[in-house]
Amino acid sequence: MARSTPTDMPRETPGDTARRLIRASDRATLATALSGAEAWPYASLVMIALDHAAQPVLLLSDLADHTKNLKADARASLLIDGTAGLDEPLTGARVSLQGHIAPVDDSALLARYVARHPSASLYASFTDFRLYRMEVTRAHLVAGFGRIHWIEGADLLFDAAPHAALAAAEAEIVAHMNEDHADALNLYATRLLGLDGTGWRMTGIDPEGVDLRRAGAVARLDFSDWEEKAASDAQAARAALVRLVKRARTA
Repeated sequence: MARSTPTDMPRETPGDTARRLIRASDRATLATALSGAEAWPYASLVMIALDHAAQPVLLLSDLADHTKNLKADARASLLIDGTAGLDEPLTGARVSLQGHIAPVDDSALLARYVARHPSASLYASFTDFRLYRMEVTRAHLVAGFGRIHWIEGADLLFDAAPHAALAAAEAEIVAHMNEDHADALNLYATRLLGLDGTGWRMTGIDPEGVDLRRAGAVARLDFSDWEEKAASDAQAARAALVRLVKRARTA
C-alpha cells in the first residue's frame, strides 16, 4: 500500500502540502542574481537537506557562481519539483520558495546533510565548502490545475521548538535503526511505500516522518499518512516506528 501523494490529501492546508513535498525532496533548482551591473537571473541544480522546521540546507563551494551571487545578494528562490514520472507533469505538485540564504555554523545540521547525501562526506570538511540555510519568507505552491497558492513562511514551516528533544536524539535513533533494524526499514519501504528492493537505510527522522535512502533513491515516510501524530521526543518516535512495523507486516 503506497502512501498518498501531496496532491491527494484534501484535509491538508496549502502549507502542509508544500511542506510534505519539500521534505520528500533531495534536490532543487536554485535561482540567484548574477553579480554585476545587470544582475541576470542564474539557475543551478543543488542538493538539499532540511532542518526540523523544513527550511532547506545546502552545502556550497565558495568557488561556485551561485555562492558568489549569494554573498553579494542573499535573496534567492528554490524550485522543488514533485512532477517526476507523471504522464502530465503540469498536473503534479511543485513549490517555489523565496527567502534569504546565509551561512550557518551547526555541526548537527551538517551531519544531517551528510546523512541525506553520503557522497558529501568526501568534501564536507574542505575549507572552501560551507553550510547554508534558507530563511524562508514565503512560498508559491502549484499542486495541479487550479490549485495555486501563495503561502507565508509562518504557514509553511513546522514549529520544531516544542520537539527539540527529538532533534537531540536523532543521530542515536538513526544509528540504532540502521544497525539493528534494517528489516524494519525494508518493510517501511516495500510494504508501506510500495517501493522495490532491500538495503534501505534511514537518513533522518523529524517530528513529521522518516527519510530513507537506497543507493541514489530517496523516500519519505510521513507519519500523518498512517494516522500517527507528530513525534515530540525519542520515546514517541520509537513508539511510532514500532506501530508502523506492525502495520507493514500486515499490509
